[in-house]
Amino acid sequence: MNDTTTGTSPEVLRERMVDRILANQRLTPSVEAALRHVERHRYVPDAPIADAYAEQAVITHTFPDGTHLSCASGPTVVAAMLNALDVQPGHRILEIGAGTGYNAALLVTLAGADGTVTTIDIDPDVTAAARRNLDATGFERVMVLTGDGAHGAPEHGPYDRIIVTVGAWDIPPAWWDQLVPGGRLVLPLRWRGTTRAVAFVKRDTHFESDWVYLCGFIPMLGQPGEQNTTIDTDGLVTIHYDIDQAVDVKALQGVLTREKTTVWAGATVDANESLDRIWLHLTATHDDTVRIEADQRAVTTGLCTPAIASRSPALVDGNSLAYFTIRRTETSERWQLGAVGHGWSGEQLAERIINQIDNWDRNRTADPQLLAYPTGTPVPDALDGKAISKPNVTLVLRNIDV
Repeated sequence: MNDTTTGTSPEVLRERMVDRILANQRLTPSVEAALRHVERHRYVPDAPIADAYAEQAVITHTFPDGTHLSCASGPTVVAAMLNALDVQPGHRILEIGAGTGYNAALLVTLAGADGTVTTIDIDPDVTAAARRNLDATGFERVMVLTGDGAHGAPEHGPYDRIIVTVGAWDIPPAWWDQLVPGGRLVLPLRWRGTTRAVAFVKRDTHFESDWVYLCGFIPMLGQPGEQNTTIDTDGLVTIHYDIDQAVDVKALQGVLTREKTTVWAGATVDANESLDRIWLHLTATHDDTVRIEADQRAVTTGLCTPAIASRSPALVDGNSLAYFTIRRTETSERWQLGAVGHGWSGEQLAERIINQIDNWDRNRTADPQLLAYPTGTPVPDALDGKAISKPNVTLVLRNIDV
């Protein structure tokens, strides 16, 4: 069978997919072998074969309003998270978010004949499709459950590895309880408007990260930890913030019409360089970090010009705001980084963003270490870092080494 648009076989497309991943990241031999073995196109049968092996997510289920419910994540993110999970033969694995069943097939391939894989999803249509796909591809022994993944699946635990394939704003107690000491939890974790795939190791009193990776995932249902508000009269600019943040929604109305200050850093980037670690620097140093989102009409008129219109970091303080921005340099081949402030404290907030741009510029690849203490477990007083309170854990971002 060949793809009707390219005339290329699935086997060739799969080899190209893995080679493309390897060009950008190292994989363990076992993860590479699993990716070359499992037929990804058979888990998205309604998509063109070329799309199944392209570097893109494939949407498989949507809500009636058109928002996405489930998808097959992009191959590079799948590979990176599997690599960080470090599955060994014989491991017991729990997957939160069944998706198409593709990731579970990779997991059971890695765990081998003596390992077990349980995958759970809250939506019965998603689990039914995953079950069909796994049965059709010879992975009948994967256990597929319908239920709230926040509760885990204690009847098949405890687990050596837990992987979450939906965006999680918090870490439910069940994931801590059902993971063995020294086990690994890999999940896309959201805080302060940004998402990172994080690999945690379970220590005696807390989770401790040893890997952080930029990603984006469909949010997990049932974790309403984020709120948002528009801040202009036409509803074109939105601020997204966490429920633990003291954002004065009324005071921010009309902030973009107040006194404006623009400050530029000395740092520049080319068009292909990621800027997201600047966001991490801000979350590790400032409690008032939020996400700003601007409609293209706001960008075109100059009302609000964030570095990335749909998602850029910002700082808020009472009736003042500053956000991260960029502009082309004279050569047009590079972009200069800066901040735009509005309101009485706008210039001060913009300078704070510039300070973190400067810190990032000294070491552009540094990531924070994340610690997650279950609620009720005391956080050591001597522990340095920025603490973020969530209902189930206290997340601590340790200072980025610059």
